[in-house]
Amino acid sequence: MKPIIKRLAMRLKRLREERGLTQEQLAKRSGVSHGYLARLEIGMHDPSLSTLAKLAKALKVTVGELVK
Repeated sequence: MKPIIKRLAMRLKRLREERGLTQEQLAKRSGVSHGYLARLEIGMHDPSLSTLAKLAKALKVTVGELVK
C-alpha cells in the first residue's frame, strides 16, 4: 500500500469516527457506496478527486484537510 493511500485511509476513518458517524451513515451522506467506503478506510482504493470532494463535503472539511 502506498504511504499516501494509507494516510488517507487513516484520516478518513478518524474524521468519520470523530463525527460519530458509521460507515453506512457517511456513505449515505456522501453518495459513495458503503462497500467502497469500507475499502477506502483500509487503503484498498485510490479515490478520484470527485470522490474525495463528496467525502470532504459530507465530513464538513475541505479536500485539503481530508488528504493532509
